Amino acid sequence: MNDKISAIVTNFKISVAGTGYVGLVAGVCFAEAGHQVTCVDVDENKIKMMKQGISPIYEADLEELMKKNYALGRLDYTNDYKSAYKNADAIFIGVGTPEQPDGSANLSYIATVARQIAETIEKDCLVVVKSTVPVGTNDKVEQFIKDFLVHDVKVEVASNPEFLAQGTAVRDTLQAARIVIGTESEWAEGLLKKIYEPFKLPIVSVSRRSAEMIKYAANDFLALKISYMNDIANLCELVGADIQDVAKGMSFDGRIGSKFLNAGIGYGGSCFPKDTKALEYLAKQHGYELRTVKAAIDVNTEQKTVLYKKASKRLITFSGLKVAVLGLTFKPGTDDLREAPSLDNIPLLLAQGADIYAYDPVGAANFKRCYPEGKSDRGSITYVDSPQAALAGANVCFIFTEWSEIKAVQPSAYKQLMRTPLVYDGRNIYGIDEMKKAGVEYYSIGRN
Repeated sequence: MNDKISAIVTNFKISVAGTGYVGLVAGVCFAEAGHQVTCVDVDENKIKMMKQGISPIYEADLEELMKKNYALGRLDYTNDYKSAYKNADAIFIGVGTPEQPDGSANLSYIATVARQIAETIEKDCLVVVKSTVPVGTNDKVEQFIKDFLVHDVKVEVASNPEFLAQGTAVRDTLQAARIVIGTESEWAEGLLKKIYEPFKLPIVSVSRRSAEMIKYAANDFLALKISYMNDIANLCELVGADIQDVAKGMSFDGRIGSKFLNAGIGYGGSCFPKDTKALEYLAKQHGYELRTVKAAIDVNTEQKTVLYKKASKRLITFSGLKVAVLGLTFKPGTDDLREAPSLDNIPLLLAQGADIYAYDPVGAANFKRCYPEGKSDRGSITYVDSPQAALAGANVCFIFTEWSEIKAVQPSAYKQLMRTPLVYDGRNIYGIDEMKKAGVEYYSIGRN
């Protein structure tokens, strides 16, 4: 994983606030680059886990690098922020900025860390915000820290948005297409460039506000691309075209590219849904309507339940039916459920009285916290350890996540295992002809 990291001339003392996807991955990768890193979190149980080399999140290659760099003495974890911050050269803030009901970002965790930093640091320090924040937030964070500063030290705030994808976060950090930094002084720019020097990656150096906007603009563009393809897929079904053929034809155009052209049941996760709503909210605050972003949000909201609506037209009711659900997380390679289509569809199925048998290789434990195993007011949910167990005797199947374990299920298995081989595939895993030959009644996205 570290082929692009060279020997480092200067080891910086770095503290990272927050050990979620952003903070923990950043901290581990900085340690892999040779820096002295302390990750800070308020949860004592998480600290104990991480010291044992156990990652609190499911992410490829992360635990391996955690164990390696902890053993080398380059990486540590603590809930004592005072000791972690007071002599740090740089403090990276990677705490959450969850969406509020109106679509705006909740900055309370940022504010808490900013005040802790102000009251603790005892030497000149660069504070770097990696969390996704509205444009102008870094200006406020810098002023907030200076308002509460206890010691006579120099402190500046820089923006350094992340562009990692869950499931490939370590690779996306160590082998990023670019590193974006937003600073307001040569000192801050120079220090941040030195910190990233061992990564040997392109650095885009801009103002703080431009860096903040780059993050939203990039994520929202990808969300737009997904929603556009889903919109076209819905039209393909009506006119008799095949969305996969359409996407293939589009992909050869260098101006469009081949990525994010797969139609499905919408985007989810911690970034796209939150960031599209946050940018729409920001625009409204300035008296402007981002019509393209609003359209992406609307399309995505409708797309998540398109298969449920198709199945509802085909079936009289879900009451008393065994419903196989394959995949709970919003994408493969992660245990994250945020904005996953399963969270939109399973409540609808339970309300109809369905008996759900759900399979996910890593996401079931998290899903149980939302929907405990057993009967609800009408339906029931049971978690199983294989796709085959979910399919056995099922009347209908919904595929929500394209895990390799699910893609490995042969078309013939649906015919053999299900009572009624009726499959609604939200990820277009199978070919229409192969499912038809296997005797499966098969519905997908944007294909006939």
